[in-house]
Amino acid sequence: MVFFLVLLICATALIVIGAAVDGMLYLLSTGVLLLIAAVLYLLVRSISRSRRRPAH
Repeated sequence: MVFFLVLLICATALIVIGAAVDGMLYLLSTGVLLLIAAVLYLLVRSISRSRRRPAH
């Protein structure tokens, strides 16, 4: 969970800096890609956790 939060904070910072500073569009796009990666990481982790539990 800490890894997800670190990815989320980094993505948010990159998006804010990329949107605020003129000519830093690559930071904005990197932040968006990092945000997508963080959400996919959380999704994969939650799916793998739900499959590990035995069905009773």
